[in-house]
Amino acid sequence: MSAQDRVKSKKAVTAAVVGNVLEWYDFAVYAYVASIIARKFFPVQDEVTALLSAFLAYGLGFLARPLGGIVIGRMGDVSGRKNALLLTMFLMAVGTVMIGLLPTYESIGYLAPLLLVVARLLQGFSAGGEWGGSTAFIVEWAPKNQRGFYGSFQQMSVVAGLLLGSGVAALMNTVLTTPQMDDWGWRIPFLIGGILGPVGLYMRRTIEETPAYKAVAEGKVVAPSVDDHVSPWLLAGRAFGFTIVWTVCFYVLLNYMPTWTQRYMSLTASQALWANTIGLLALMVAIPIMGKLSDRFGRKPLLIACCLCFVIVPYPVFSYLLSGGVSLTSLIIVQVVFAVMISMFSGAGPAAIAEIFPTRNRSTWMTSGYALAVAIFGGFAPFISVWLISTFGSPIAHTYYLVAAAVVSTIVIWQLRETAFEDLQ
Repeated sequence: MSAQDRVKSKKAVTAAVVGNVLEWYDFAVYAYVASIIARKFFPVQDEVTALLSAFLAYGLGFLARPLGGIVIGRMGDVSGRKNALLLTMFLMAVGTVMIGLLPTYESIGYLAPLLLVVARLLQGFSAGGEWGGSTAFIVEWAPKNQRGFYGSFQQMSVVAGLLLGSGVAALMNTVLTTPQMDDWGWRIPFLIGGILGPVGLYMRRTIEETPAYKAVAEGKVVAPSVDDHVSPWLLAGRAFGFTIVWTVCFYVLLNYMPTWTQRYMSLTASQALWANTIGLLALMVAIPIMGKLSDRFGRKPLLIACCLCFVIVPYPVFSYLLSGGVSLTSLIIVQVVFAVMISMFSGAGPAAIAEIFPTRNRSTWMTSGYALAVAIFGGFAPFISVWLISTFGSPIAHTYYLVAAAVVSTIVIWQLRETAFEDLQ
């Protein structure tokens, strides 16, 4: 890659990453004020039922992700990665502002939760196209020997968006009183997301299309893929199984964690969110390190190590957190440990999943397989966690979900070939 191409590459990746941060801030901030949304939009006598309803609406947003992945992913393969990324940015901003402005159940009755679900579906449709589109874009711009490192910035930007959402929610809970937060403060994180949307749109308008996509679009010769004659459905199935542990650990240990620590460790909302924010910061720092390591040692060693950690670690760690007298500092250390575990997958994962597919249909099939797994296993992870805890009568029953997901993904990843040292097809 020439010096000029490296400059273009860095500019394009920077624009994609900044837009991705804003996208995932918008999508994730819902989880950090879920307990307030439960009261405002699902006013029932039983607190658990209200929380289940709020997380069900959260999960419904993920149901739109496969559809968004198919439609916007196809757009990325036909019309270009850039156009697809501009569309996702616009749709996410609209859905986020809509949530921030919605009247509550007290004002308009059952129309309030209905409109909330519509806004989440719009966000989900956008997110479905965003992840795969930005992953393909960044990996395709990366130099040959740095796809893991460059690709890790896609996932790092997702975490940065979660971190920004967690940090804003924590700040709101710190500077506002509980009544203020409950009355109007919960709307501010959503409205901030709407304001930031145009920034991402502007940055993405200035980027160029990826060299790999241009080569395919212009009919230039591209090296044949080892999987050239493999059904794209099978490749999407591999991406689906690959993603299961990734999405489950992500949404159980990051999005649901503040709710769990408030409920079962008797922390304040501010304490729970700050602990989660520090864990997210550790994850964001660790991801590019793991991406770099995957370029040197391969993707599979890191991916399988992560899976094995999630088979062994969650149950004893959550048992410890429930043992009583655990300090906030100890909780932060636990969340940092979880972050390092997740980073092994999140660092190697974007490049590894992109390398499963050839350029000509990467956006469509990668996004579809990934988004479907996230919709089924990740989007409902907080809901499933609450349900497992309620059903088994144990505050650590959600760890069974983590273990099962890790076992399935280990089997899938074990059968994939190592692609870190191959040319991108």
